[in-house]
Amino acid sequence: MAEVLKSVGFGLTRVLVMVVVFLNVVLVRGYIHRHTFVTEATPVTRLCKRHNIITVNGLFPGPTLHVRNGDTLIVQVYNRAKYNVTIHWHGVRQFRTGWSDGPEFITQCPIRPGGSYTYKFTITGQEGTLWWHAHSSWLRATVYGALIIYPRIGTFYPFTTPHRETIILLGEWWNRNPIDVVNQATRTGAAPNVSDAFLINGQPGDLYPCSRRDTFFTSIYNGETQMLRIVNAALNTELFFTIANHKMTVVAVDAGYTKPFRTKYVMLGPGQTTDVIIRGSRSRRGSYYMAARAYSSAQGVPFDNTTTTAILRYATQRTPPVMPILPPYNDTRTATYFSRGLRSLGDREHPVFVPKTVSENLFFTVGLGLLNCPRNRRCGGPNGTRFAASMNNFSFVLPSSSSILQAHYFRQNGVFTTDFPDNPPVRFDYTAQNVSRSLWSPVKATKVKVLKFNTAVQVILQGTNIFAAENHPIHLHGYDFYIVGEGFGNYNPRTDPQNFNLIDPPQRNTVAVPVNGWAAIRFVADNPGAWLMHCHLDVHITWGLAMVFLVENGPSYWTSIEPPPRDLPRC
Repeated sequence: MAEVLKSVGFGLTRVLVMVVVFLNVVLVRGYIHRHTFVTEATPVTRLCKRHNIITVNGLFPGPTLHVRNGDTLIVQVYNRAKYNVTIHWHGVRQFRTGWSDGPEFITQCPIRPGGSYTYKFTITGQEGTLWWHAHSSWLRATVYGALIIYPRIGTFYPFTTPHRETIILLGEWWNRNPIDVVNQATRTGAAPNVSDAFLINGQPGDLYPCSRRDTFFTSIYNGETQMLRIVNAALNTELFFTIANHKMTVVAVDAGYTKPFRTKYVMLGPGQTTDVIIRGSRSRRGSYYMAARAYSSAQGVPFDNTTTTAILRYATQRTPPVMPILPPYNDTRTATYFSRGLRSLGDREHPVFVPKTVSENLFFTVGLGLLNCPRNRRCGGPNGTRFAASMNNFSFVLPSSSSILQAHYFRQNGVFTTDFPDNPPVRFDYTAQNVSRSLWSPVKATKVKVLKFNTAVQVILQGTNIFAAENHPIHLHGYDFYIVGEGFGNYNPRTDPQNFNLIDPPQRNTVAVPVNGWAAIRFVADNPGAWLMHCHLDVHITWGLAMVFLVENGPSYWTSIEPPPRDLPRC
């Protein structure tokens, strides 16, 4: 079965994507009619203004792909934009197919304007909601869409099948070209301008000007259940999500099932997905707002304080919607309650394989910093400096002559070094109120950490209070990992492991490292390739908050990365 998806950008920008899905029948026709989709054709008008944006297939958000666990996707991307582009399949494990992971200069060189590249990968052992997005500069502000993975034919959800499903894509919007926003910040060294609005399924909602007519809505009927597949596709903002007068039951996160967890609020960092089930009251009438706004944990840092809304409407009623009460912007208590309430399902069909012991015990500091401005210039950061970010005091620099995976596979020298440290070069009070200024300036470099195949790995991600502490959503490509612990303050290697959850910890691909705190993750390095670990606040990866795990091949052909495809883009 093949589906050709044709991308149309506007103004000077166009992207063409062809998707071919095969093996098991993929489009899952028994479910499609139960979904509510709202896609907007361009020209795009938001906040009373007409905008030219880069889109995929003329859609914003881009097309939703429906597959089953075990299906294979072949996605051919033709770049008709004026910018370089790649596509990342966020959360897909890409076992042995790292060439299809997508981050530019990590697993491939970018697709140049006028060029093309074919992504091919198989969904293995994953069910739930993932998504895809551009992984070049800030293109993912408008280039993103959902990837829905259903159970294999003959298997079912580990809960009662809901009557219908609705995709909720949370996004972020600028009234300028996002590439111009980040380029200006890179040039001046200042922080980029915050967004002008948040979006639900491409629409800001009727609290913004000129948006009432196009506000997204979904219907619900008395007594029925509905699954909301929520994706935070925002570029730089963690978001609270809630529904007026309704509670949600979380059943999956990042394409992994969870023990049912009742909550009023969901907090998602950029990159995270959460599947929830809501039940329509048998006696309720009227309309209710679904709403999202920022969780901003950093003190004194500007953020978009607007609220985006959609409408949950009972049957065909059109009464004025009821507005929910959202948590305060800096409500770390609510964010923590949500993250600590998640547990892996851990039943016979969905077992937990958390490593009980580890052979690589790593400690990575994550946080912001400042760099001195070049001579004879004054930069836009505090006191004339440039903003920077780092892991273990190294601010990651993308190579330009080759991707890291290509350099590793073809044994090219001079692209990266293999001496990324297992621990920070200098130990200090990471969460102190006044960290010494001598620790504020990271070193710019392209370093990787080499892991032998099948190594059991633990990484302690320690937030720092250099310049500003905040919650960092850290995403690891190529793997799901178990979040075995988290806490505030400095990680204590003697006492904190005593409280680790090694029974049913949540399994995710993106972990929210608490503000002025730490998170402990574990995984087995059984997927060879070059795998980026980075903060999914795009402003932070732009400043260098990233590193790369280089996982060596295993002992056989089937545990080694596949050869690169013939059409792999050249640098």
